[in-house]
Amino acid sequence: MQDKVCVVTGAAQGIGRETALEMARRGAKVVVSDVKDAEGQGTVDLVAGEGGSGVYVRCDVRSEDDIVALMAAAADHFGGIDVLHNNAGVQEADFGTESAVDTLPNEVWDAVYEINLRAVWLATKHAAPFLRRSTRGPAIVNASSTGGLTGYPGCPAYNATKGAVIQLTKATAIDLAPTIRCNCYCPAAVDTPMVQKYFAMAPDEDALRAALIGSHLVPRLGEPSDIASLVCFLASDEASFINGAAITIDGGSLAWRGSNG
Repeated sequence: MQDKVCVVTGAAQGIGRETALEMARRGAKVVVSDVKDAEGQGTVDLVAGEGGSGVYVRCDVRSEDDIVALMAAAADHFGGIDVLHNNAGVQEADFGTESAVDTLPNEVWDAVYEINLRAVWLATKHAAPFLRRSTRGPAIVNASSTGGLTGYPGCPAYNATKGAVIQLTKATAIDLAPTIRCNCYCPAAVDTPMVQKYFAMAPDEDALRAALIGSHLVPRLGEPSDIASLVCFLASDEASFINGAAITIDGGSLAWRGSNG
């Protein structure tokens, strides 16, 4: 990924932060975006600590104007865009405790949809003109989830939007071929702040944790670094024949549970 310019949304913590760091380790220039300014700048500081080059650009992915400004700022700062990692995402637990399909507030559904799905489309739309001009193997990597292949309790909007990201990824690969590749990844339970909130909302956190880890053939939670390595591979020239794919990174969970749970 040497010298590639990579835009990472939701890069203040968790998978986004670790991906930005791994990109920097591999020689990329990283544009970190989020709405958590202190944490986002903290990611840039960590990138610098790895000897990398990075810049923070605030972006609320629910705002199309912010997304347009993010892509323009990335291109202005580094001279173009080669990789877009659509990582920003939320669960119902980020907005309250009522999360069942029959009790979920309309405004929570809208928020999850706008961040998890609409923003992926808008970021792709507004990054595409810059990606088309790239001569360094332009690629898009989207964050889906095993929740988009099967389902998690209390996550109707999350499950629905992550399933839609898989189909949007395929449509993007078709429409932007052969110039720009687009793939997505589907992790199981990864030790991130989002998953920690999900645990905190559970009636029995220990039981939920045991159930999630118990479904993994690799008996642990995933680590953000596991996902970052996959993202960097999919964004690299080594993955030049992978396009329109949804890659599971789930500790083997769906190998025996199946995609229908």
